[in-house]
Amino acid sequence: MTRTYTLSDFDFVLPPELVAQHPALERSGSRLLDGTGPLPVDRRFRDLPALLQPGDLLVFNDTRVIRARLHGQKATGGKVEALIERVLPPLDVLAQLRASKSPKAGATIRFGDAFDAEVLGRAGPDGSLFRLRFPSDPLALLEAHGHVPLPPYIAHPDSAEDARRYQTVFAQRPGAVAAPTAALHFDRPVLDALQARGVGTAGITLHVGAGTFQPVRSENLAEHRMHSEWFEVGEATVAAIEAARAGGQRIVAAGTTTLRALESAAASGRLVPGARETDLFVTPGFRFNVVDRLLTNFHLPRSTLLMLVSAFAGHAHVMALYRHAIEARYRFFSYGDAMLLARQC
Repeated sequence: MTRTYTLSDFDFVLPPELVAQHPALERSGSRLLDGTGPLPVDRRFRDLPALLQPGDLLVFNDTRVIRARLHGQKATGGKVEALIERVLPPLDVLAQLRASKSPKAGATIRFGDAFDAEVLGRAGPDGSLFRLRFPSDPLALLEAHGHVPLPPYIAHPDSAEDARRYQTVFAQRPGAVAAPTAALHFDRPVLDALQARGVGTAGITLHVGAGTFQPVRSENLAEHRMHSEWFEVGEATVAAIEAARAGGQRIVAAGTTTLRALESAAASGRLVPGARETDLFVTPGFRFNVVDRLLTNFHLPRSTLLMLVSAFAGHAHVMALYRHAIEARYRFFSYGDAMLLARQC
């Protein structure tokens, strides 16, 4: 009989001091919890190449985090904080706005004491976002006047360190408002070691949205509505995956965003190239079609990402790994340590 899981099944108590506020001194100096076997094994991230097999294919998310946080004020003088959720070329953006009183359509917001944006009105499926029109290229304005959109559990203002380290070394396509954090651990020596090991690499793009931090509020998981994110899986990546699978090799996803893109592209049972939206919500019982190994950071209690990794590697196994990680003082969340998992279903 298949078990029905509720929100409480994904809860755990995390000591606050284990929430990493800064990255490790070296990207690959982070710890790596090897959870591919029945018992946890404590390793370092630079051990990853030895844990993979020649011919395995490691798939990355090449999205680039934009400086999506802006500070401004309304014409009345009221302060506004904006988190840009998505850029809609040529001049519009969708944004979360924090203000004492929400601005109305037609209002103007002065951002960074540098440019004015017009409020076009509310947007999004539930009206929680605002559509703004910038005076020129939004990506250029954000790069010049925006701030690194650090997650809500990182308690310090963004700095030069964050601008460098809250970004993967292979980031290419701008559009994410949160980093694909499992990939933050990769550096050139690890990538070189993977190549020397005979591990192949391929890329997808999924622009991570702020909804990745959206809490699940219902005990009944079926009532949760997942946020939507844009992704693209190219023909070359599909061909590389098909070749690896034909040769009996494993597909390794660098992060939950990569897994969501690949499994969304294979929702029909066959991996289909192209660009589209995904609101895929992965919970225990989900049938995986593509990914065999998952590299991931440690996730928030009661979060959709904890549900995803539990679906992938087994709920009891993942919760046991989390208990070990807490006892062994692993560092958690975006700037924290990593874990390698094997698919159990």
